[in-house]
Amino acid sequence: MPEQSSEEPTEPDPSSLPDDVWAKFVEDSERNIRASAPKEPSARARMVTERLRAMDEAQARAGGGGKRRWGRNASAAPPARPEGWRTGPAPQDVNSRAPGRRGRGRGRWSIVGVAVAAAVAVVAVDPSGALSWLPGGLGEGSGTSDGANPASGDSAVPPAPETARPSGAPSAAPAGMPTRERPFAGSPAARWESGADAIRLPEVEAKGEGSTVNGVPVADVEAALKGAKEFLIASNLDRAVLMGAEPKKALALIDPLAVDHLAEVRAGLRRPTEKNDPTWTFSRFDPDEVELMDDVRVRGRLAFEPVRGTAGKVVVKADYTFVYAVAPAGGGDEVTRSIVRRTLELDAADPARFRVTDGRVRLLVVKSEIFNDDCRNGDGVIRPRFFTDRSDGPTPTGEARDPYDRSQEVREADRGCGTASRT
Repeated sequence: MPEQSSEEPTEPDPSSLPDDVWAKFVEDSERNIRASAPKEPSARARMVTERLRAMDEAQARAGGGGKRRWGRNASAAPPARPEGWRTGPAPQDVNSRAPGRRGRGRGRWSIVGVAVAAAVAVVAVDPSGALSWLPGGLGEGSGTSDGANPASGDSAVPPAPETARPSGAPSAAPAGMPTRERPFAGSPAARWESGADAIRLPEVEAKGEGSTVNGVPVADVEAALKGAKEFLIASNLDRAVLMGAEPKKALALIDPLAVDHLAEVRAGLRRPTEKNDPTWTFSRFDPDEVELMDDVRVRGRLAFEPVRGTAGKVVVKADYTFVYAVAPAGGGDEVTRSIVRRTLELDAADPARFRVTDGRVRLLVVKSEIFNDDCRNGDGVIRPRFFTDRSDGPTPTGEARDPYDRSQEVREADRGCGTASRT
């Protein structure tokens, strides 16, 4: 057997190779040399790095002096905190006159506070590649204007309408940071439908004797479903209401026979308190603080079912998630998102057996979860937290939750501050 050489392989002799093979070898070698050569960060990358450094220094200055809320000395400024959520008081009756289960669940959640550290790490490893992830959209970014990945082929195709509770949370969206041009980048809501058209009315089929559902005329069930949709629109999609105006249309839809409920809602709008905050029913922001970007993305379902053991009663159930993209009022590059999930139960009754008001809704249950809000109760508005102000406000202490996970019930949480895993 001939001896094998122990020497390292050498470059091929160009005279023994075809011209096209040699040209390919030279091209590959040059490409590898260019790829492995050290690169000086671009001007944009240096700008981003300096921006992050300035944010850290500003945070350190803010945390280094003045009074400390908890009365403890600190040797260094704390890391950036995630946005908080707040929970309201224990469930209370929505309509004290109506029998059966009544209640309002409340929960507020934050964003996980790892963005600053992660961004610094990414910039250190790959300054240019990190640009599209940072607030302000300094990089070229990727994907389409709605944040979807064009390579996946689903950029223009919304998911099928929801007809039942999902089995789990939606998968991770293509990477990206929201900007004014792409406010839903990096969010599952990039593929969701927008506005009132996303709230669909189910078809009502009569069961039993006559054109009724559990003794309720089909026309009255349809009217209750329509009323539920109108209430959701008036309380969560009306542009004026979103910017802090009084929800007049929503109030006008509530049955005037629900005297106690109406009085409580109006009192909360006039003077919000920790136990009576209108944001548990209406989506409202402070126009002096934020600017609403683009449209509102919506995902959910409307359904109805007979009330067991009670003839002449049907309950309408609504479960919807609303995603709001906002930017600081008065300008600025950063865009963030707040997510609100609401579940409602409304009463549809046979007018021959129960006292009702035509064209009005009777709210039985209102439950809400609000993600990316500060941890302050009783101010009457949702206050999104931006990347630059996460060092302010109470620190979230609750478990992490996915605001896009619609497979679970809305939780009736105690007062507290939790953490949202994404926005």
